[in-house]
Amino acid sequence: MFRRRESVPFTFVAEADRFRSNVTPPPRERVGAGRIVGRTLVGLTVVAGLAGSLLFGVPALEPTQSPAHSQQSQADGR
Repeated sequence: MFRRRESVPFTFVAEADRFRSNVTPPPRERVGAGRIVGRTLVGLTVVAGLAGSLLFGVPALEPTQSPAHSQQSQADGR
């Protein structure tokens, strides 16, 4: 078995020199203008949805004002 001089804690690091590949990956596909516009519109839609939910949700979460006078039922006076 092949032994290395320096200690390597993981065997896959030690054996990495043996498994070099000469196959190059294919070139990256260029992103078209339509795809960029689509991604932008999706991002803007998500941001607008979050902003709208904050706009309508924050006032609903605020505590309501207590009434100035307390309501009494009619059954109390009888």
